[in-house]
Formats: sequence, C-alpha cells, structure tokens
Amino acid sequence: MLLNISYNKPEIKEKIDREVGKTLTLRDRFKLKGSGSPRLIITSVSIDIHNLLVLDNNTNTCNIEIRPKGIIVRFRAILETYALVIPFWKLKIYKGKAQEYSIYRDHYFIKVAAKDKNVHTFFKKLIDYKDENAPTRIDDL
Repeated sequence: MLLNISYNKPEIKEKIDREVGKTLTLRDRFKLKGSGSPRLIITSVSIDIHNLLVLDNNTNTCNIEIRPKGIIVRFRAILETYALVIPFWKLKIYKGKAQEYSIYRDHYFIKVAAKDKNVHTFFKKLIDYKDENAPTRIDDL
C-alpha cells in the first residue's frame, strides 16, 4: 500500500500500524542493532512510484524501517513523503547483480543500489528478521 505520510493523520497511522505493527520497542531495536537502513540509492521503480519520483530533479533515495510484522520503505518526492507499507507475508526480496537489491509488494517494486557493505549487512538483518517473525499460518495474520 502506497501512502502519503507527509501530514500527521491518525487514520493513516492506524492503517500502517494495522498492516505492519507499531514501531519496535527500544529493547528490540537494541537487539537488532538498529531497525533502520542506511540511505539507499534508488535505481529502478514500478510505474506508480516512478510517476511520483520524476516530479523533481533530486537524487532518488529511500530508507527502510523494520516493524514487527513488516517493513516501511520511505521516500520523498517534491515536498511530500511517501511510504510503501509491506507486510512480511507480501514482501519479496531479491538480490540481483551483486550491486542491487529488489523489494517487491504486489505490483510495486523498488530496486536499490548496494555498493556499500552497510547495505548488504542491513538486508541480511532484514531477511533474518523476516524469517524469524513472518507468519507461518493464515491464523497468524
């Protein structure tokens, strides 16, 4: 689900919390050694996201936040902030060339460059966390 999160609207916050859970506790973030990614350079996106990113001439970057039941990919276009909310059961991650990761949810995708060791470390942490916390049965959703 692609949302504009520029404004503090309680109904959008509730929708995000229902989909991927509330922010990790301080203890969980400490155990993970952080729940956020470094700044990721976007190399390719689906058409819906592309239509937002072409509106300005800035370098297209994003970051990822790990939540208990999924992730949030945040990026900016013009003066607005957008979030691609992906629960673990819909999240697909592919490592393309050695220098790129692809993140998919339904018909949305974002490909990011992985030229830095920190990016590889974050995606390994994300995949391990997903494996530990993804629902195993339909009742867990």
